[in-house]
Parts: sequence; structure tokens; C-alpha cells
Amino acid sequence: MEGETSWVSHSIDNFSSDTVEFDSFLEFNDENDKEVATVSVDLILPDDLLERILAYLPIASIFRAGCVCKRWHEIVTSKRFLWNSSHVLAQKPWYFMFTSSDEPVGYAYDPILRKWYGIDLPCIETSSWFIASSCGLVCFMDNDSRSELYVCNPVTKCCKELNEPPGPKFSDYSALAVSLNHVSHNYMVSIVKSKQVPGNFFEWDLSIHLYDSSTITWVTTLSEILTGWRAGDESVICDGVLYFLIYSTGGGAPENRHGLIMYNLRNRSPHGLLMRSFIPVPCSLTCGRLMNLKEKLIMVGGIGRQDRPDIIKGIGIWVLNGTQWQEAARMPHKYFQGFGEFDDVFASSGTDDLIYIQSYGAPALLVYDINQKQWKWSQKCPVAKRFPLQLFTGFCFEPRLEITP
Repeated sequence: MEGETSWVSHSIDNFSSDTVEFDSFLEFNDENDKEVATVSVDLILPDDLLERILAYLPIASIFRAGCVCKRWHEIVTSKRFLWNSSHVLAQKPWYFMFTSSDEPVGYAYDPILRKWYGIDLPCIETSSWFIASSCGLVCFMDNDSRSELYVCNPVTKCCKELNEPPGPKFSDYSALAVSLNHVSHNYMVSIVKSKQVPGNFFEWDLSIHLYDSSTITWVTTLSEILTGWRAGDESVICDGVLYFLIYSTGGGAPENRHGLIMYNLRNRSPHGLLMRSFIPVPCSLTCGRLMNLKEKLIMVGGIGRQDRPDIIKGIGIWVLNGTQWQEAARMPHKYFQGFGEFDDVFASSGTDDLIYIQSYGAPALLVYDINQKQWKWSQKCPVAKRFPLQLFTGFCFEPRLEITP
């Protein structure tokens, strides 16, 4: 299908070592010679200049460039190139869409070239795993025991398994987040676990566990009982603050069914004071999705109808300024209708300037540029829905070559 491209790994083993050599360029300057002669750019450019040119290519084109010849492959895989390319041209975030409920298969969408690529994800076993990303790193956690964790670069396939986290092994709800330091490239992984107190529906044991790659250790930084609220599966780290959504268990008014908690990872809240950072959501939500866009907290939420709050009537985007929500955009009705049948819950993730929104029931993908304030459908995904109950989901990540776990 148009727009689909295979993600081909390259190897220097198949490259020919034979090269054409020219003693002089003067032989091409004879005006009496009617034949057109060409000179390969590869032969006249020094390595440092060729390196700078290749660094301006989109990341998919860099991979293809590595297949041209042995010299180009050595350039694009060198440590100097990987480091310099990250400072030359910012890559737009990609979106990986799972096209199977049972297997971790799917396609990644490149918004620059508007193409889909087939990528094999390392580590992950099913599409139902918990997933979080930050600055080129993606963290996976299994959905069963929630003790199997990996951090990887999905582009280079470099992967690392983390130690088993502390806390209850089989929690009722878990929220995963990861944050990479742009300078040191150290990263932090957080897990917010929520487990119902036995025999009490209103009380939930909430705990926060942090992994620091610089010390290779887990620390449980907080554990307390929440009454009438529980954590879910939405969390994100922005500018040193862990944000996660909590959900009412007390059957309150529709506008009070969701809330946001702020947990400062630098000045960690004392035990028993977590609810003091509670921030109400801006309206009655059917669901909320949290994301980090340039260290600003963004929430994409399904807006419920006033008479029937469980029925979605639209989708809004909000940015948190201090403790106040400011509406940044609302999906135009024509795009909302373009999904066809849209459930009250949906998949959405983003980073940098882009927000991706998709329905679980279809492979349609909508992209919102928060800087340009522009809505745009992606190129059509190379997979069509095969049966009525087929589900789709996905996650956003930055394609980076220089980041390793």
C-alpha cells in the first residue's frame, strides 16, 4: 500500500569494496568530448562534510544512507555522527500503532515523510504491556506480574532489563512513567501502584517506586492509604514532578470522578500529605491521557455529556499552568466524526509539539500540532480492520540514534 515502507536493517558484509578511482577531474573538461561524464559526490567530499550533510536527513533516510556503501555505513554508525546528528536537526516524534491484540506487531508513523514503517519491537511480548517513553527511550512493563521491565531504544533495538521493582507484585492498578535527563542521559522510571485494602472498597493502598539508572536501584518513596480515591494507569514526569490521575471510588458527582495528583520528585511529599496536591480536572471526563510536551503537562480528555457523563461528546486538550487548567484546543467536530464510532475511552500520546489521537476500534490516526494549532490525518495505516472486535492502540516516541539505556 502507498505510504508503507519496510524497515530494513543494514549490514556492511554485503557491500562491495571495489571503488572507481579517477586520477584527475581534468579529463571531464574536454569541450570536444560529447559524452556526459559524472563524478560521484562521495568521491569528492571529505568525511566531516559528508557527515554534516547526512546529519540533516530524516532518521529513516539515515538508515537507508547506511546501506549505500561501507564508507557511509561507518559514518552513520560512528559515535561522533550519532552525537552530532542529535544537535543538527530535531526529529518529529513517531507513533507506533499496534495492529494486533495478541502480538506486539504494528507500524510506526513518521510525520515528516508521512510514511509508515514496519518495526519489530524488542523485549515486549504482547500489545497489552504498560508503555512509557521519554526522549528516545521507551519503557515496557508486563501486564501480568508487573515485575518484568525493560528500557529500550526502539530504533536501534538497544535494550536493558531492569531489576524487579519493590511493592506489591500483583497490584490492582499501575501507572508507569519514564524521564530521561537530556544532559547526562541518566533516566528515572516511576511506578505508581494502587491496591485495594482487603474488605474495604473505599480505601486504597497507594505507593510510589522510583528507579534511578545512575545508581541502578529502586526506592519506595511513598506509601499511604487513600480514602475514596485510587490511582489508575495514567502518569507522566514533567520537569521533575510526577503527575498521575486518580479516580473516585465513592460514587461522587460526575465532575468529581477524576483528579490529578502532583508529586515533586526532588522535594518528596511527607507521608499523609499527598492529597494536598489534588487538582480537579477541568470538566466531566470520560477518560484522561497525560503527556509531557517540552516539560509542560498536557492532558487530552474525552468530554462527557452533561445529561449522560459516560457518553463522549468531544475531545479537549488542556495545559496545566501552575494549578490551573487552560484549554489549548478542542477537536473540531468533523475530525471527531471522521473516526466513525468513537468509544468513551481512546488512545492518545504525544511529545515535543505533536499529539496523536486514535480510537481503539479503528486504525485511523489524527495528529495535532500544538504550536501550529493544526489538525491533520496521518497517511492511511497499511492495515485495515479485519474483524469487528479487532482493537488498535499505540504509543508515541522520539526516534533518536544516540540514546542508549
